[in-house]
Amino acid sequence: MSQIALPLQIEGSSAASSIVVGNANRAVVEALKEPSSWPFGTSVLAGPARSGKSLLGQWIGGQGVTVIDGADSLPEDSLFHRWNAAQEEGTPLLLITDSQPWEISLPDLKSRLGAALQLEVGVPDDEMAGQLIESLALQRGLTLADGAADYLVPRADRSFAALEQLVAAIDRLSLERKAPATMSVWRDALDQTIGPEQARLL
Repeated sequence: MSQIALPLQIEGSSAASSIVVGNANRAVVEALKEPSSWPFGTSVLAGPARSGKSLLGQWIGGQGVTVIDGADSLPEDSLFHRWNAAQEEGTPLLLITDSQPWEISLPDLKSRLGAALQLEVGVPDDEMAGQLIESLALQRGLTLADGAADYLVPRADRSFAALEQLVAAIDRLSLERKAPATMSVWRDALDQTIGPEQARLL
C-alpha cells in the first residue's frame, strides 16, 4: 500500500544561502549590492511568481535597506508617504512588486518611482534551471538520482513556479511509493505537473 505524503513546510537555513544566482537574476543581485548607486536611493524589483524576489528582499533588508514586499498591493498614498520618509531618513528603499507592468495612478508616486532603478528577474536558462532543481530538492531533503537535471530540464516548463511544483511532485511521489527519486518517479512527476510526454511532443 502506498503511503500518502503530507505537505510539509520546508525551512531554509538563511535567505542568502537559499538564493540560486544565474542568468535570470545575476544582474539584479549585482545591482542590489550597490544601493548607494540607486537613483534617489530607490529601486523597484519585479519578476515572475516564486522567482525569489522576497528572498532577495530579505537578504538586502539585512544590510540597512528598507524593503517593502508587495508594494503594489499597498494604498498609493501610503506608499508615497513611505517613499518620502525614506528620502528624509536617507535610507535606501527597495519596492518589490508582483504586477507587470505596475500601473500607478497617483502622479507624484508615478513620477518618483519612474525615476527609480528598475530591476526584473527573468526566465532561467538550462544551467540555472538545473541548479534550481538541485537547490529545491536540497531544501526538501530530497536525494535525486544522478542525471536528474539532465533529464528534467529539457522536459520541464521553464518557470520558477513550474520547477518548484515539479520538485514537490517528485518528493511527494517518492514518499508515497517509499522509493528513491529515480527516472520512473521523475517521469510520473512530469506527467502530473505538465501532462504526458506524448502530448507534450505534439
